[in-house]
Amino acid sequence: MTDPLRTRFAHGSRGTHRARRTRSHALALLLVVAGALLGWTLPLWERQLPAAGLTFDASTAQATLAAIAGGMITLAGFVVTAITLVVQTVQAMSPRLVAALGHFSRYLVLFGLLIGTALYALVALSQIRGENVPRLTVTLAVGLVLADAVTVLSLLASLRHAVTGGGLARAVGARLRTVVDQVYPPEAGSRPAPTGGQGPVPESHALPPEVPVVYGRRPSVIFALDEPQLIRLAARHDIRVRFVHAVGSFVGTGTTVAYLEFLNAQPACASTSTDTAIGAGTGSARHSRLARQVAAHIRFGPSRTVEQDPAYGFRLLADIAIRALSPAVNDPTTAVQALDQIEDVLLRLARRPLGPAWLLDKHGRPRIHSPAPEWPDLISLALDETLLYGAANPQIVRRLYALFDRLLAATTGDRRAPVTERRQALERLAATGLPDPLLRSVAVQPDPHGLGGAQLHGARAREERNT
Repeated sequence: MTDPLRTRFAHGSRGTHRARRTRSHALALLLVVAGALLGWTLPLWERQLPAAGLTFDASTAQATLAAIAGGMITLAGFVVTAITLVVQTVQAMSPRLVAALGHFSRYLVLFGLLIGTALYALVALSQIRGENVPRLTVTLAVGLVLADAVTVLSLLASLRHAVTGGGLARAVGARLRTVVDQVYPPEAGSRPAPTGGQGPVPESHALPPEVPVVYGRRPSVIFALDEPQLIRLAARHDIRVRFVHAVGSFVGTGTTVAYLEFLNAQPACASTSTDTAIGAGTGSARHSRLARQVAAHIRFGPSRTVEQDPAYGFRLLADIAIRALSPAVNDPTTAVQALDQIEDVLLRLARRPLGPAWLLDKHGRPRIHSPAPEWPDLISLALDETLLYGAANPQIVRRLYALFDRLLAATTGDRRAPVTERRQALERLAATGLPDPLLRSVAVQPDPHGLGGAQLHGARAREERNT
């Protein structure tokens, strides 16, 4: 089954996980430097102002600032220890979750805030000489302690949810829903869009590949495309960029990642690469330059991210589910929580255009062709492994039956076939995995709770079928 060719406009991302992590590093460093500078300049500036703030004598102010500096350094060490334990717990659920969620960038900012407060107190302490007490400076240090305490308590409370399987599944699900709405927007079209005289949206054979964009560095993963920049570049030079590999694909040295198609000219092709890192096999310097410019807007990295890769979000949710079902963990309730998120996202995608897409410029002309998985690919990725490892657990079987019933009610046409096939596979696997008649009779009841909600779901399923 192949969906109609879909089209959509490029979306401006708020930044990839790597960009946010870089901003977090910069903010943490800025807080540390700002603390030191403020501790040095505020007492000097305060000498020119009327006395303000809490009343301290010199010895009390020194003791207060010293206690604040020591306490913040100790608290920073505690935060680092807590984060280390959380990372170990999250890695036990899936080694990919820590990098994919970017859950811990804000804790780096917290660390910078604590160390910045400690430096502020230490530098301000050096400004107290004789009976000259910068009261406002000491008062601000006390206020920073209060702000740090509130921030620490708030973030530690959020860690309580981050270390549970259900909390991780909800975090991945929330990220995945955002990405799905960007990559597969509800308003996206599945018919040729107006092209302003350039002809209809081209099929794969409409134009021959002209200039290959070759990746020449060490093997990496395509983790994002700068879609707005690629669209502007393609429109400015009147070209189309047809990607060979989807976002999330691993590419080795010398792999062709895309082709440039010239709409108004037929460049002479050659077979030599013009750049040791990323180049184009053409005899034209202009074509080589264009290939490098296109390559500059392709983001490579060591691993996949969820940013423009919804399939990776399904991969993470499936990881959580099957890890929870392993004999070493034996936690089917966490697997049910992962299936809740999988069901919600699949229902969002059930009637949206999927598969490869053409990205349109502002005039509606197709410029960037981006491969993407079809509906059967996403269904297989999201559910097949849980089918295999959960078929011997009544809770998982009941939850999967409920999931399949809702997907069948939400899908039409060819999209029902992959769902029906997996429901039938579940029946066969459950018959083998649950030989006891009692457990088998319990497992055949669709239940969105896994165990405990069959009657509620039965009424809802009948209502959905009727509508």
